[in-house]
Amino acid sequence: MRSETPSAPSDDSAPGDGLVRAGAIVFVIGAVATLVTVAPLFLGTDPFPPVAYAVCMLMGVGFLVAGAGVLRSIAAQRRQARGAAVPGR
Repeated sequence: MRSETPSAPSDDSAPGDGLVRAGAIVFVIGAVATLVTVAPLFLGTDPFPPVAYAVCMLMGVGFLVAGAGVLRSIAAQRRQARGAAVPGR
């Protein structure tokens, strides 16, 4: 019965994965807001209030959050590589 898959769930998430996912979601919300606020310019209707343009800034915020997640993942991988290399000098 050793050929069966283990019943324990495997957690393959790295330290920065949550930040990357959250950043991607925030980025998509900002991108949709950008499309919505630019649409009246092409449709010839009244523009949205300034608050709608502030929501567009979420695109940049999401990009920064995702970048922070990537940097955190890189730092964790470097720490892991240094920890593996030190005992075997």
